[in-house]
Amino acid sequence: MLNIVIIPCLQDNYAYLIHDPKSQETALIDAPEHKPIISELDKRGWKLQKILLTHHHMDHVSGLEPLLKAYNPIVFGAERDQERLPSLHFKLKEGDIFNVGEYDFLVYDVSGHTIGHIAVYSQLAEVMFTADSLMALGCGRLFEGSAELMWQSLNKLMALPPATLIYSGHEYSEKNLAFAISVEPENKALVIRGETIRENCKSRKPNIPNSLAVELETNPFLRVKEPNLKKLLNMETSSNTEVFARLRKMRDNFS
Repeated sequence: MLNIVIIPCLQDNYAYLIHDPKSQETALIDAPEHKPIISELDKRGWKLQKILLTHHHMDHVSGLEPLLKAYNPIVFGAERDQERLPSLHFKLKEGDIFNVGEYDFLVYDVSGHTIGHIAVYSQLAEVMFTADSLMALGCGRLFEGSAELMWQSLNKLMALPPATLIYSGHEYSEKNLAFAISVEPENKALVIRGETIRENCKSRKPNIPNSLAVELETNPFLRVKEPNLKKLLNMETSSNTEVFARLRKMRDNFS
């Protein structure tokens, strides 16, 4: 079975170690800072062979150089974003395969938060690493892409099997919960999920991973098709993209 280690980094980032016990191959998803990552590798006696960078933002790549010096791994990233990413050994595009031992991860272009943002999905392990595209109860800010582009990206992810576990790039769950409740206060699944999130935050436990099924029930950015949500926003006749754009703007201004 694939081993996945969640590594809290910086103030609210997550990096992930992926380890295939059979081949002993280990990969890293994003490199926010090097010290906690090296600590986890040392604790387990793993060697780092590969690093995948989901996008160019500094809080996802700033720990790369010390890791290169320590382990000399192969670095993967998006072909579309190669000019803004650190130097890559392999450039990936949608439909390519990133493999860790016997586990193949299909590459998705999930542009919106940035142009060229990628996510990777393993059917065998039933996991997806989404970084700053789809998050627990949220999605990334639209720093570079349009609402239409991000909605298209989220639709790709929504088409995955509901049991898929989503590993995202930040711990924004508590703030995202407050926003989601403000939008759908009578969503029973959301209220129940909120209790778990608050307990996890109190005990400093990560609020990831979550199944896609849970996100579809509770994440407002995946629920823009729902008639009840459109009614709550007085947008019954609006397109899904228009509803998504309204929600994203509301979330940007939410305090």
